[in-house]
Amino acid sequence: MPTHPCSLDKTALSHTRPEHDCLISYFHHYAANHSDRDAILYGDERISWQDFMAKADQICQWISAQGLGLGDMVGVVMHNCPEMLYIFAALIKSGCCAVPINLSVSDEALTAMLKDAGVKLVFTTPDQENRIPELPGVSHIPRTKLAEILSAPQKNCFPVGRRQDTPMNIIYSSGTTGTPKGIVHTFEGRLTWAKLLIPALKYNPAPRTLCAIGLYSNISWVGILCTWLQGGYLIIQKKFDAESCLKLIEQEKITNFSMVPIMLQRLMAVENQDSYDLSSIKGIMSCGSPLPAPLKQQLMDRFPKGSIIELYGLTEGVITTQNPSDSDGRLASVGKALPTTDIALLTDNEHIIPTTTADISGEIIAKGPILMPGYLNKPDATLDATWIDPQSGEKWFKTGDIGKFDAEGFLYIIDRKKDMILSGGQNIYPQDIEAVFHQHPNISEVAVIAAASKTWGETPIAICVLHTPIEKNDLLDWVNARVGRQQRITDIHFKTELPRNPNGKILKRELRNQFKGHIYD
Repeated sequence: MPTHPCSLDKTALSHTRPEHDCLISYFHHYAANHSDRDAILYGDERISWQDFMAKADQICQWISAQGLGLGDMVGVVMHNCPEMLYIFAALIKSGCCAVPINLSVSDEALTAMLKDAGVKLVFTTPDQENRIPELPGVSHIPRTKLAEILSAPQKNCFPVGRRQDTPMNIIYSSGTTGTPKGIVHTFEGRLTWAKLLIPALKYNPAPRTLCAIGLYSNISWVGILCTWLQGGYLIIQKKFDAESCLKLIEQEKITNFSMVPIMLQRLMAVENQDSYDLSSIKGIMSCGSPLPAPLKQQLMDRFPKGSIIELYGLTEGVITTQNPSDSDGRLASVGKALPTTDIALLTDNEHIIPTTTADISGEIIAKGPILMPGYLNKPDATLDATWIDPQSGEKWFKTGDIGKFDAEGFLYIIDRKKDMILSGGQNIYPQDIEAVFHQHPNISEVAVIAAASKTWGETPIAICVLHTPIEKNDLLDWVNARVGRQQRITDIHFKTELPRNPNGKILKRELRNQFKGHIYD
């Protein structure tokens, strides 16, 4: 992983990928050989592979006519809709780099991301148009202009070659631990990434994939690329609705989808569960945060055998998956790394703990071909995330997560390094305590964070969302009777909801800010 900025030297972009070994060749194949097969479903609108590629070609032709090509950055600020997929495919064909933006960010952050990426174009849906400021050298393409492009006479689109390390898309981090960073992914890296995920997540040929998360998300890009490579079709929800998801699974015979645990929890909370036929499901990816063991068991009981796959991953390109056949007795495990990826643990004194060493915790580190080349325009951040083995000189990516292996080399996530609580000189991992809370029938959601303590420096407190009411002291006594002495909770606060990013990850940084004035004896 380089320690320099991910800048582009266009004079060096002459070495191209063979046409038969890139995403475009898959587009050509399915458009030519399965032209009538569904590619997209959005509400009542069905788009065939032939029509999908025709629309992507029109956008590609227009982009090329603007003088844009390899490595040029294009912003996509849109809610879920078919046009997003046309644009993504067109950018792949043109060699441009897609920069999809999380719609929940502030206007200030949105502008900062577009400037940081150096976008030349920005595509928007009507609800986002007023958020785009005038930026020098940047063309804003609202939906009305896009409609004109799509209705123009069809021209031939000649895809350009691409170098292996040409950026294909930039995904900005969620910002749960600080300022969002642009995570660079290349054409070669994304193709390898998708090819490895297809078998791990059980994407059979012609999958029918439900996309209920914003298409700007890296989680959605899993479904998009795996489905495109397998010639399937994408069923797009404008926004997540649990009951509608169950209906779509039954009506469209959905085979695959990806969700974060809070979404899966809401899926299981839909009434009259047994009235929905979910037998078509082949693979469900749970990701974004650890899947509580009780919910994991509930999902395994509800969906077809072997379909629940927990994925631990970072947008930067670190992935492990838990094969359902390995789940017995390992409900808390996130499995093993994808092929070609190596993972290990790094102790505080920078000793490597290999997968063959059990029950010793350390920071998870990884290396392999699907890792990002670096953060866009942030060489210091890239360097901070890099550990160089003094023995071999190999570069590893530091995840910031604490984990451990069992005797068979299966990985368990203990917690985020930055979420760790240091109490009386002892390390306390909130996730261990949260797992106990999740065993209580009254608990819907929980987050354990550090609060200031006059005696211990820091002490754990819990912020809970309840299914049904319970007295605070009763819950406090119940939990503290089941955790270690050093893990005992000092206080519990009840809320109606926890702050989350659009991918469902709890924003513990916000909670720490909310409770930073609480000081305990």
